[in-house]
Amino acid sequence: MMIWVDADACPVKDEIYRVALRHAVPVTIVSNSPIRVPDHPLIGRVVVGDAFDAADDWIADRVEKRSVVITADILLADRCIKQDAAVLGPTGKPFTANSIGGAIATRAIMADLRAGGDVIGGPAPFSKADRSRFLQALDETLVRLRRAG
Repeated sequence: MMIWVDADACPVKDEIYRVALRHAVPVTIVSNSPIRVPDHPLIGRVVVGDAFDAADDWIADRVEKRSVVITADILLADRCIKQDAAVLGPTGKPFTANSIGGAIATRAIMADLRAGGDVIGGPAPFSKADRSRFLQALDETLVRLRRAG
């Protein structure tokens, strides 16, 4: 098992480290610029540069069936799901083969509205409940993957 983190705007990195270390699962933090990570043999960092989608491409090229990907990027989530990886958003919401199509469609609609000049709100502010939900979802995902062997 491996946890891959699309890290540049990830608000739950500390939670990922805590759960990953408890389960002894390696974590790789992937970002466009250097991010400080704990000094631990299970935690690695990759800086991919600032090319468009460089972090997404790096992660998508390496995921496999027992990978867990943490990202808010819907298109990266779709790429990883197609490779049988488990994908969680930072609020703990899982992206699945059944839910990703609707998420992509909603993303496209919102982009069209913004392009047409409509003023629309962004996502709700990240909350303590989101953080708690994420911790539980990551823990459950790792347990499920370990049992599936």
